Amino acid sequence: MPPKNPNGPARSSHRSSASIGSKTEIIVNVYDLLPPGKLSSILWTCGTSLLHSGVVINGKEYAYGGHDRRGVTGVYWTKPQTEPPGGVFKCEILHGFTYIPQNEIDTIIRDVSEQFCGTAYNLLTRNCNHFTSYMCQRLTGRPGPGWLNRAASIGLAFPCIVPRQWIEPPDYDLADGELLADEDSEHDGDATTERSRMLRSSSDYPRLVGVSEERLDTVGSSRGGERSWPSDIP
Repeated sequence: MPPKNPNGPARSSHRSSASIGSKTEIIVNVYDLLPPGKLSSILWTCGTSLLHSGVVINGKEYAYGGHDRRGVTGVYWTKPQTEPPGGVFKCEILHGFTYIPQNEIDTIIRDVSEQFCGTAYNLLTRNCNHFTSYMCQRLTGRPGPGWLNRAASIGLAFPCIVPRQWIEPPDYDLADGELLADEDSEHDGDATTERSRMLRSSSDYPRLVGVSEERLDTVGSSRGGERSWPSDIP
């Protein structure tokens, strides 16, 4: 069940490099992907809503979604509390703090981004909330709130109730802006599922972590090559 006081701080025993790093807040933003109504209210109260989440670090909200480009991360960042298409912002959770120096935070973000490729997205076993939990674990020593993925856990326990198309490999989707993909190609779809939300908004400009647009243009023809990360987080 969601916490009664979602803004309350969570204790953290993670003190890596405490003597040289400044304290950085690690915030989890939670969004309900069901349309507002009686059903969504009941599911939220029971802690079984279909949720999207992101981790806010130094003014950027990092999240994970699916796409069909091999070897390209599915991790991207947006302005905090930017609602995903069809989603409604529900709460902000101060998960804890990290004392890791900024250069180490950047390294962790890149490392996690490499582990969460867009083609590996799975609604039940590797979704945005799994990313949130793992990122929190790496930064604070504690995983993200377990209730974020309660709906996925139910789906794993009773797979017959989950539509097959929900867990098939994702396609690119169009939502509120241009896709972070090949800019010379035409858009191929207009679905609005949570699993493939790689977009660029004119106001908030979400970006794939560590992947330039030039890299996106060439990755399709150079599969298996070593990834070249930029010198800093975009």
